[in-house]
Amino acid sequence: MTRMRRRKTLLFCIAGVCTLALSVSVTAEDRAKQIGGKFMCMCNCNQVLTQCNHVGCTTSTAMLKELDQAVARGDSEDVITQAFVQEFGTKVYAEPPKSGLSLVAWVLPSVYLVGGTLLVVFLISRWRSRIHLETAAASVGPSGISAEELERARRRVARETED
Repeated sequence: MTRMRRRKTLLFCIAGVCTLALSVSVTAEDRAKQIGGKFMCMCNCNQVLTQCNHVGCTTSTAMLKELDQAVARGDSEDVITQAFVQEFGTKVYAEPPKSGLSLVAWVLPSVYLVGGTLLVVFLISRWRSRIHLETAAASVGPSGISAEELERARRRVARETED
């Protein structure tokens, strides 16, 4: 019985090591795809590096090879990004970094949305107040005299001009 248990334990350990090795290799591929998705292919196709579909594109092949080697070495994402930026410049970014002057590209759409919403609310409130003033003026009359005062003035004029 003890030999059987030892064999089972040994088999479980071997299976665990194999599973761990497979999961590490899968995560390395996933990590390379994740990092590669943040870069543009430099063959001027305007596609993300991992999605460049040009037949025989040597640029994406070389970039992906370099990326896979960096991931296999265990380089951090920041080190890989810096290496690509040094080699290709900031145009390698698929989206602008969220720092410095590029932060403006991230902030301005929100500022425009809030500003536009406030402008619309302001204009609607002005239009509503103008309509309210116009209806109040219509009840008073065009000259600013109420209907009652106008009728009283007409009766007085009629009395005074009866002769």
